Parts: sequence; structure tokens; C-alpha cells
Amino acid sequence: MPTSKSDSAIDLPDLAATDALGRRLAKALRRGDVVALKGGLGVGKTTLARAIVAELSPDLGDVPSPTFTLVQTYPVELSDGPAELWHFDLYRLDRPDQVYELGIEDALAEGVSLIEWPELAAGLLPEEQILTIELQIMSGQARRAQLSGGAAWRERLAGLS
Repeated sequence: MPTSKSDSAIDLPDLAATDALGRRLAKALRRGDVVALKGGLGVGKTTLARAIVAELSPDLGDVPSPTFTLVQTYPVELSDGPAELWHFDLYRLDRPDQVYELGIEDALAEGVSLIEWPELAAGLLPEEQILTIELQIMSGQARRAQLSGGAAWRERLAGLS
């Protein structure tokens, strides 16, 4: 049976707008959610991820990019209680199955996952829980975020724009 997809595009005129989107999205996250952040180098994936982490765990301070560590975990407070947020950067993986070495199974079962370069884990992520955000550079700091999620995201996406 085909699943119904929900799509929306949001224009982000500057970094503050990207940060604001991340903070709104953070409030909509639930345990088991996967946010797949797509787009080229320098498009703002890490900026968006940092805003999400900062909103859910405001006392953390610095939120490093997992470019070299491949994964960072953070204690966060979701609307249904405390959880772990896993921020993956898969850019340097050679094979999709390497995500298992990073603890992806625990992240998917118990927490919220932010995944940069999700295409490098193709076929290994739960489709119904995925919200894909594809960022494009429009000009200067301006970006466009194309959001796409399964039926579970329909109402939550409507509240983000």
C-alpha cells in the first residue's frame, strides 16, 4: 500500500531564518524520528542541526559538528520526556552498513536522529519516521528548505511554515 507524502517548501532569507526553522522543528520532534538533512557542502545542514540541538538542550553550550567523529549524542528534552539525540554526519562513510558501527540501531530505537548525508545509508532508515529536509542555496545566505515526510509528518509539517 503506498504511503502518502507531505511536502512543503520554506524560504530562508538568512542564517537567522535557518536557525528559527531548526528551533520550530525541534519542538515537533518525537522519539523515533529521523531528520535526513540533504544538500551540498556549505548549504546549512549543520547550522540547522545545531539549532535543533540548542532548542532541545539549551544548557549545552557549544554544539560541535560530527564531521570527524561521525556521530555526537546529546541529552534532550522532548515533549514526551527526556531522550537522546544522535547527530550523524555520514559524509566519510565508504559503505551504508558502516552506520551500524556508529550505533544507528540504538538511535533509531530510543532517540531522535539527525543525519547529514543520509543517502549514504540508503535503504537502512525507517521510511515512515523520516523527515527529509533538502537545503538549496538561493543567493548569499538565502536558502530554500524542501521538507518531505510520510503520513506521520503531515500535521507537524503544516505547523512549521
